Amino acid sequence: MTTQNKTITHILGYPRIGEKRELKFAQEQYWKGEIDQNTLKAVGNELRQRHWNDQTASGLSYVAAGDFAWYDHVLTTSLLLGHVPARHSNGGFPDLDTLFKVARGQSANSEASSCGCGSSHEESAGAAASDMTKWFNTNYHYIVPEFSQDDNFQVSWPQLFDEVNQAIQAGHNVKPVLLGPLSYLYLGKEVNEEEVENGFNRLYLLARILPAYQAILSKLKALGVEWVQIDEPILSLELEDKWSSAFKLAYQILQGEVKLLLTTYFDSVEDNLAKIVELPVDGLHIDLSASPEQLEAVNNVIPQDWVLSVGVINGRNVWRADLESWLTKLQPVKAQRGDKLWVASSCSLLHSPIDLELEIELSEEVKSWFAFAKQKLNEVSLLGAALDGNSHAVAACSSYSEPIKARLSAEHVNKPQVQQRLNSLTQALVERSAVYSERAHHQAEVLGLPLLPTTTIGSFPQTAEIRQQRSAFRTGKLSEADYEQALKGHIQDAVKRQEALDLDVLVHGEAERNDMVEYFAENLSGFQVTRFGWVQSYGSRCVKPAIVVADIEREKPMTVDWSVYAQSLTSKQMKGMLTGPVTILCWTFPREDITRKQIAQQLAFALRDEVDDLQNAGINIIQIDEPAIREGLPLKKRDHKAYLEWAVDAFKLSAASAKPETQIHTHMCYSEFNEIIDSVAALDADVITIETSRSNMELLKAFEEFNYPNEIGPGVYDIHSPNIPTQEWIIGLLETASKKIPVERLWVNPDCGLKTRNWAETEASLHNMVEAAKTLRKRFQA
Repeated sequence: MTTQNKTITHILGYPRIGEKRELKFAQEQYWKGEIDQNTLKAVGNELRQRHWNDQTASGLSYVAAGDFAWYDHVLTTSLLLGHVPARHSNGGFPDLDTLFKVARGQSANSEASSCGCGSSHEESAGAAASDMTKWFNTNYHYIVPEFSQDDNFQVSWPQLFDEVNQAIQAGHNVKPVLLGPLSYLYLGKEVNEEEVENGFNRLYLLARILPAYQAILSKLKALGVEWVQIDEPILSLELEDKWSSAFKLAYQILQGEVKLLLTTYFDSVEDNLAKIVELPVDGLHIDLSASPEQLEAVNNVIPQDWVLSVGVINGRNVWRADLESWLTKLQPVKAQRGDKLWVASSCSLLHSPIDLELEIELSEEVKSWFAFAKQKLNEVSLLGAALDGNSHAVAACSSYSEPIKARLSAEHVNKPQVQQRLNSLTQALVERSAVYSERAHHQAEVLGLPLLPTTTIGSFPQTAEIRQQRSAFRTGKLSEADYEQALKGHIQDAVKRQEALDLDVLVHGEAERNDMVEYFAENLSGFQVTRFGWVQSYGSRCVKPAIVVADIEREKPMTVDWSVYAQSLTSKQMKGMLTGPVTILCWTFPREDITRKQIAQQLAFALRDEVDDLQNAGINIIQIDEPAIREGLPLKKRDHKAYLEWAVDAFKLSAASAKPETQIHTHMCYSEFNEIIDSVAALDADVITIETSRSNMELLKAFEEFNYPNEIGPGVYDIHSPNIPTQEWIIGLLETASKKIPVERLWVNPDCGLKTRNWAETEASLHNMVEAAKTLRKRFQA
C-alpha cells in the first residue's frame, strides 16, 4: 500500500469533561466564585492538549479541534457568529461570562438544576436563560439559538481559531469541526410571534449568515487548514423542500476556501442524497453505525473524486466494534475508492465515557466487550491500517472481534428463561383486566380520595446527610444494617412531613435511590454499572448511564420493602415508585445484538413482577414514570408509528398485572404532547402527571382537544425554581385547568420530583399547594 493510498482516519469530536470530570468541577467552582477565569481556562487548555495527544498517539491522521465547548457546541457557534440574545449582550464582543449568562441566566446566583427525572431546566431571576433542548435523539442538550428578522452575524468569538492554532503549534494535523449554517438555523427558533405572524422564517437569515461562515473558513485557511468538517446533521431528517433546497445556494457560496467534509450522523441520508450529490463539497461523512444499509446507495451515487468518510465506530455506545466484520464490508469500497475512503467514528465521541481502563472493578470478560472513547481512537486507527493491508492489523482485527462474537451464544448473556418468557408474550398480556371506567369505580371505593387529590411526583430532597451516608456505605465505612436504619429514618421523616402538610397520597421520598434509572440497573440482572462512565448532558451536568449487557430479569423485589415500610407509618395511601421500561432503555447504553424493542419487553416483564408484588403487599397506587417516551422517537417520522406501538405496549405490559382497584400513575416531564397524544392516551394509565406550570396550562390544550379520557395531574408549580408559589397562583392555574379537564379527573401536584430542592422550599411550596386545593375543593363542592 503506497503512502498516497493510505486510509485517512479521524473522529468527529471527543469528550470535553475529562476522565475525572475535571471540567465540570472547574466550571462549578468558577460559577461559585471560588476560582478565577484564568484558572478555569487553564483546566480547559490542559484537557484539550491531553485529548489531542491521545488522538495523535493512537495513530489518527487528523485530530479534531473546535469540538471543545464550555457549555455546548451550538452555544459556542452562536458566540462565534456574534449571535447573542439582546438581553445578554454587553454591547461589545461576547466573552466567556456572556456565554454562561446565555446558558444559565443573568442572575449571579443562577444555578443549573435537574429534577431527577433526567430532564434538565434552568432558571434565572434576571435576564432569562435561553431555552435548552435535546440534541436530536441523544441525551445531550444544547442551548437553542434565538432568531429575529433584524439579526446580523459577524465573527466575534476567537475560541475556534485559538484552539486550531494551539493544536497546530503543538504539532498536530488538524481538522476543525464547525456546525454548518443550515443546521444552525434549523435547530433554533423564531422568538417574536408578531414577526412570525407577518411571515418571518429563520431560513430567511441564510443570506445574512453565509458571509460570516465565509469569513470563518477564510480565517481557518489562513491558519494552514486543509480540511474542515462541516456538520449538517439535519440532512438525516425528512426535511421540507425549502430547507433541503437551500443547501445548494449555501454551499455554492462557501466553496473554495478550504476542502469541506459535509458531515451527517444519527440516521441515513438517503432521503436527501439526490440533493447532496449536487453540492460543491469535497467529501461526505455518513453514520454507518446508525444506518449501515445506506453504504451501497451512497457509495454508488457520490462522485468518485469525493472523499467518502464512513462512520463505523459507534460514538453513541460503549460496545467494542466488530472490526473483522467491518473490514470485510469495507474492503470492496477501499478497492474502488482508494485513498478517497476515510474511516471514522459515527458521530462525536462526546456521547461515550472516556476511558475503559479506569474501570478496574469490571471483570476481564465484561471489559473485553467494551470500548470507551479513548479505546475507540485505537479502533479507528486499527481498522484503517487493516484496510491498508497491514497483515498485523488484519490479524489484530480478527482477534479483537472474538469476545463480542463469543458473547452472541453465551447463555449467561442470552438467558433461556428470559427468551421463553418473551416468546410467550401475547396481546392479552398487555391489556388491563378492566377498562378505565370500571377501574375508576373500583379505585374510588378502595382509595377514598377527595376531589382534587394532592400528591407529589416521588422524590424528596436528597440532603447532604443522605449523600454522605450513601457514600459511607459504598466505601465500607457504614454497615448495611446501619445504612438501612439511616434510610428508614429519612423515610419516617418524609412521611411525618407529608402528614403534617395533609397531602392525600404520600410517597416514601426515594432516599435509597442515587438516580431513577441507575437504581433499577443496580437491582436488575442484566445490567453493568461503572464508576467513571460519565458523559456530558449539558454544561457541567454529567450522567453515568448503566449498560445493558445481558437479558434482563428481576431476581428479587426492588422497591417493595421500602414502600411497605413507608405504608406502615401512615394510614394514608402510599404510592409505589417505579421507572418505566422505555425510560430505563433510553437512559442506558443498550445492547447492539438485540433490538431496543426486545430490551424494553424484558424490562417490562421485570417491572410487571414488581407491580404484582407491590399490590400484593398492600400498595394500591403505583407510579411508573415514562419521561423519555417522547424523546425516544426515531428521527424519521415514518418510523414513529412502529416505535410508539412497541413503546406503548412495553409500558402497558409493565402495568397490566395491576388489579382494577390498583391505580396506575405515570409521569412525563417537559414533553410536547401534540404529536403523540394518542399514544399517551394508549398507555391507559389511570392518572398522568405532567408539567404545565411554566406554560400556564398551555400543555393541557393537547389533552383538551384530544378529549383525554383518564385522570390528569397538571403540575401547578415549577420545582426548578426556588420561588415559593402563592396559593393564589396555584388556584388560578387550577381554575384554568378545570376549564379544560373536568374537575373530577384533576389531581394537584408539583410538576416534577423534589430531589434538588431543600426542605424549607419544599414544605412552604407544598403547604400552599395543599391549601389551594382545599380552597377550590370547597368552592367546587359548594
